[in-house]
Amino acid sequence: MSTSDISPADMPLRDVTVTLPDGSTSRFGDLAPGAALVVNVASKCGFTPQYEGLEALHREYGPQGLTVVGLPCNQFLKQEPGTDEEIGECCKVNYGVTFPLLAKGKVNGGKADPLFKELKRAKDSAGLAGPVLWNFEKFVVAADGALTRFRSKTEPHDPALRAAIERALAASPAAG
Repeated sequence: MSTSDISPADMPLRDVTVTLPDGSTSRFGDLAPGAALVVNVASKCGFTPQYEGLEALHREYGPQGLTVVGLPCNQFLKQEPGTDEEIGECCKVNYGVTFPLLAKGKVNGGKADPLFKELKRAKDSAGLAGPVLWNFEKFVVAADGALTRFRSKTEPHDPALRAAIERALAASPAAG
């Protein structure tokens, strides 16, 4: 099980601006008003088949208020080389992805996407926060901003990830 020492009051995640593939911007809270599963993704990674499982989570839990959000990232061995348009097409054609993707960005370093600057404060099951270590790290965000972090090897069907999603959905104002 993953843990987090981040209190919702410390992190204005819902107000963070995210950039969409068309260059427009949105508040994260408008894109994902309830619970969210945010994942840094790449189309040429050994974990890329996880797209299918992420889409399955989106379809299963979306009606209950979960939004899966992908941030394409090319920081790990250049495994996401395409343009935003090419990435979107690849995800749709090869994996049936219908969940929202953000514009390609960075998850680490000084130019990290603002959303990931906040998400990386969450600790994983080993109690480690900080840099994203590889593609397909997963962050479950409850409506109140509470976070649970999972590393890349955690598959979308993993019981601990599903339990974290269900807890985040139960904490949503729309739950019940």
